[in-house]
Amino acid sequence: MRKYLVTTASSVLMLFALTFFTWGSTAFAAPVATASAAPKRLSYVSACAVVGVGYARCLALVATIQGSNNPLIVNPNAHSTGGNPPYGPSDFHNAYALPTNASGTPTVAVVDAYSNPNLASDLAHYRSGYGLPACTTGSGCLKIVNQTGGSKLPPGNTGWGLEESLDVDMVSAICENCHILVVDATSNGNTNLGIAVNEAVKLGAIAVSNSYGENEFSNENTPCKNYYKHNNVAVTASTGDSGPGESYPAICHTVIGVGGTTLNPNGTETAWSGSGGGCSVYVKIPAWQLSSLTHCKKHAVADVSADADPNTGAYVYDTYGYGGGLQVGGTSESSPIIASVFALAGNVSSTMHPASLPWANYSSGCLFMVGSSQYAYQTGLGSPDGTSCF
Repeated sequence: MRKYLVTTASSVLMLFALTFFTWGSTAFAAPVATASAAPKRLSYVSACAVVGVGYARCLALVATIQGSNNPLIVNPNAHSTGGNPPYGPSDFHNAYALPTNASGTPTVAVVDAYSNPNLASDLAHYRSGYGLPACTTGSGCLKIVNQTGGSKLPPGNTGWGLEESLDVDMVSAICENCHILVVDATSNGNTNLGIAVNEAVKLGAIAVSNSYGENEFSNENTPCKNYYKHNNVAVTASTGDSGPGESYPAICHTVIGVGGTTLNPNGTETAWSGSGGGCSVYVKIPAWQLSSLTHCKKHAVADVSADADPNTGAYVYDTYGYGGGLQVGGTSESSPIIASVFALAGNVSSTMHPASLPWANYSSGCLFMVGSSQYAYQTGLGSPDGTSCF
């Protein structure tokens, strides 16, 4: 099916400048946003600080005015009729040929560190603004717990808080009737995050998104097995925002590593240069992955991809440390998108290793091939074109 985004004259026009900025090791093109005010050049900053070994960094990138670290507050440009970035639900559904609802009410979990005390109210604002049905803690649609399933949440953190807002907004954008489970790890340490993943599965999630990562390490196979191997559950993880390279836990054997694309308003899609990807140093090739495509002797990432370029990012609403509407990208955007597509497809409960599904089905044309080759490290086999690859 042909991919497209709907644009209207009422949409806020996004023009792209030739200006660049550097974040980590990657240069990104900075767009110019025009509305009634004079054009302003944009750049992007990471929501979360650099961390040491044994800790994960959230991978959300936030739009700012160039030369400033202050987030740029934006209005949603993409209500029901579609439009330019920042993208909303209809844009993603049009681009990826997705249904709006899953069969039943499957639970998609997002695992993050710390907490966001405004999460429920901000989610209500996002969903109401796009005409989505309410999803509240009172109704049971939204559930927020700590890493052992309790109601006493860890301390708040504005960087990870924005990551939580991005995650729940993307689940809402892709799957309107999915229940959302937020599991807040006590800290961003690898062990705490892994415990939170196990708790998400214990509480009934059929898809678990992990929008964080760190560099590979020599004994990663042990936590991969202990925390990220769950039969009949789609576990997705971001591949990183610093260009080619491998990231844990995306590199884990049974995890679906999600890379990033640039989703243009006209529906074309290209690889985003900031997306991670490559051949693992330590993790063996899964039985379903084809080394003839990946050219890796060990596990390759990404598996699949979705929009992640902050220049074509998503609309996110967050008031905990931020001023409301934001444009946010990074592979933190693409991971919950893909987890929610698995929920829409409804195949994980009958599939021991859901990571195998795109590899088993890609030849049927159910993925949009990004670029000229069937497989690329930063985009994997491609992005969704319907749900039959999931």
